[in-house]
Amino acid sequence: MQKNQDFPELGVLRQTFDRGITRHFSWRRSQLLALEAFLIEREEAIAEALYDDFRKSQEETFLTETGYLRGEIRFALKQLKSWMKPHRVSIPLIYQPGKGYFSREPYGIVLIIGAWNYPLNLCLAPLISAIAAGNCAVVKPSEHARHTSKVLAEGLGRYLDQSAICVIEGGVEETKALLEERFDYIFFTGSQAVGREVMSAAARHLTPLTLELGGKCPCIVDADVDIRVAARRIVWAKFLNAGQTCIAPDYVLVHKDVENELLSCMRGAIIDFYGDDPLLSPDYPRIINENHFHRLENLLSGFLPWSGGRTDPQEYYVAPTILQGVTLEAEIMKSEIFGPLLPVIIYEDIDDALEGIHRGRNPLALYLFSSDPGVQERVVRQSRSGGVCINDLLFQASIHRLPFGGIGGSGFGAYHGRAGFNTFSFQRSVLKRSLYPDPDQRYPPYRGWKFACLRRIVTFFH
Repeated sequence: MQKNQDFPELGVLRQTFDRGITRHFSWRRSQLLALEAFLIEREEAIAEALYDDFRKSQEETFLTETGYLRGEIRFALKQLKSWMKPHRVSIPLIYQPGKGYFSREPYGIVLIIGAWNYPLNLCLAPLISAIAAGNCAVVKPSEHARHTSKVLAEGLGRYLDQSAICVIEGGVEETKALLEERFDYIFFTGSQAVGREVMSAAARHLTPLTLELGGKCPCIVDADVDIRVAARRIVWAKFLNAGQTCIAPDYVLVHKDVENELLSCMRGAIIDFYGDDPLLSPDYPRIINENHFHRLENLLSGFLPWSGGRTDPQEYYVAPTILQGVTLEAEIMKSEIFGPLLPVIIYEDIDDALEGIHRGRNPLALYLFSSDPGVQERVVRQSRSGGVCINDLLFQASIHRLPFGGIGGSGFGAYHGRAGFNTFSFQRSVLKRSLYPDPDQRYPPYRGWKFACLRRIVTFFH
């Protein structure tokens, strides 16, 4: 990566990496501890920024942002030495005497482009993995969550090694300029449309990358479960962060025999969680900006909501809304909703539900509520998605030992825990051999008895 007049920080990062500073366990550990200190000591400032960006409550900020990140750091610190250990391999007799191993090596300078919906988590979770793997990093927060972006830009420079990690703020033009630079790895979280542009930019430099995108995540509700529990969990997962979650259930496929019960229980859960008027609830956030607010208003037009439907342009407020009678062909089903609108579609048997899911692209997550092990196995076996969660939602992304990532249109590559360490590092093989013996059979000319002997050795001892 060449030094650029627009981004002089990049030259500093390259010098740091080339000196080998970030490869040491002590540096990685110190930076992870410093990042944890940032999350603890600046917790109040972080919560204020997220409130200003989303009207998000302090409690939700802890659960979905700072609390998760602190757990990810603790897990990485506990496992880091074992992740860094070289892996010995056995050497075939033909190559003896010799020793072989491979180790995980950092890529170098990585670019992390975060998303606005979880503006802290989606910048710092990849950064934790990048640091653990021994990289220098450029973090580009989303300009849409400008208050959180400011906290990141001001705060990380005070806690982390500025010669190895920097935050670059800005909008579309700054992001495009960064993508003109030659990075060693790119990690992007965001929409499919922007993901294509990032992938195209990476291709110009043959830069490896991870794309964490979205998609229409389905939730199947079979007839044999506790509908009240399913309804509460669906409402919680869908309307968390006002539906602006990439792994939120985008629509519900419910068995026709329990549709009315599910709808009634979901309405009851909304009242339990947010009161009779969610606009007044301190636990219900707002839409990020005017453009996304109007996008959701347009999606809502033409529907008579079964529940909710109220909007307020002054507040960027869209109520928790349930839509009944939606078909798979409806306009709202053609793209990811990314907001608090929940279409409910009935099905008669599980084959119908699976067929409906197969019409769309592979989602980032698939959810199933069923007590039947046979149905559970069929849904897992006959579907494709980045992850699956049975009888709950979202938590498949919270467990540090489970890789998190998409497939096809929902992205590729994975992170969290060991998966993140592997994503930001590559396998480097090393073979050590002795100078002796040095048999003549390995060298040309390969004729007569020499090749016959060499052929036998390769065939039986390789």
